[in-house]
Amino acid sequence: MKSRNMENQVYNPHLKATILQVVSNQLRANDPPETRETLDRLVSQGISKEDAKIYIAQAVCVEIWDALHNNKPFNHQRYVKNLQRLPESPFE
Repeated sequence: MKSRNMENQVYNPHLKATILQVVSNQLRANDPPETRETLDRLVSQGISKEDAKIYIAQAVCVEIWDALHNNKPFNHQRYVKNLQRLPESPFE
C-alpha cells in the first residue's frame, strides 16, 4: 500500500512505521545515546516530538540504505554526524 504525503510524494506507510519503530527502540534502550540527545535538542529548538523523530528516522534511513545497497555494516560515526546535523540536510 502506498500513500501520498502533503508534497504529493509517494511513500510506503508500513516502511515509515517500521523506521519510526527503530527510532523508538533506540530511544527506549538509550542505544545509541546520541539518538535521545538529538531528540531532546530538536524539541528544545521548538520542533515537535513527532517531527523530531521523523528527522532522526532520516538518519536511520541513510544507514539502512547504505547497509543494503553497499553491503556495509552500520556506520556509527556517520550516524552520529548525521544526527548532529539535524534538522539540516543533506546527509553523507
